[in-house]
Amino acid sequence: MASKVYSDAASALTGLTFDGMSVMSGGFGLCGIPENLIVALRDSGVKGITVISNNAGVDGFGLGLLLETRQIARMVSSYVGENKEFERQYLSGELQLEFNPQGTLAERIRAGGAGIAGFYTKTGVGTLVAEGKDIRAFNGEDYVLETGLTADLSIVKAWRGDKAGNLQFRKTARNFNPMMATAGKVCVAEVEQLLDVGALDPDNIHTPGIYVDRIVQGGFQKRIEQRTTRKREAV
Repeated sequence: MASKVYSDAASALTGLTFDGMSVMSGGFGLCGIPENLIVALRDSGVKGITVISNNAGVDGFGLGLLLETRQIARMVSSYVGENKEFERQYLSGELQLEFNPQGTLAERIRAGGAGIAGFYTKTGVGTLVAEGKDIRAFNGEDYVLETGLTADLSIVKAWRGDKAGNLQFRKTARNFNPMMATAGKVCVAEVEQLLDVGALDPDNIHTPGIYVDRIVQGGFQKRIEQRTTRKREAV
């Protein structure tokens, strides 16, 4: 079997990028984002990307880097409030945006990875979210049809992985990463620790290697969007 391990993020994306592609990018805020693969995607020069992500990073970091270079044409997201460049591009008509309730976005990705074409949910009924979508009644209550989401490429970040592509996520950095790994036609994972096969406890593997096509070890800044502190009280 061909090795899934690549020496760096740029080589891990070789042959996978093309203009107009769709990309799922894991993370929540800046927690658990594939920092190195985002930079490699920027450096590839690919244009007209549709990005499916909970958020758009921040100015100058994460997916914000792809906004600065105008490589993102459309976002499918649930929260974008930390990025002024996103706001500017959207309000000026440079960027298309499809907003989703956060739980709906998560379920759309999970459904896409499970081969489920669509599902009905109560979330969004009677709001702009439901406009133009099928509405049906179940047990006397209205539900709106949402479709599953897939992408040409999923880029995810894990705490530990082995050379077969099995992944283990750490605490809240798990977020959208496991479900996105299943919903891409190709999945590339970056990890903090790359281990030999057999080093991970099978009971602690969150994403089986069958979903991961390529894996790379990277270094991470792990930035925080907003740091809130208070003065220490005198004892």
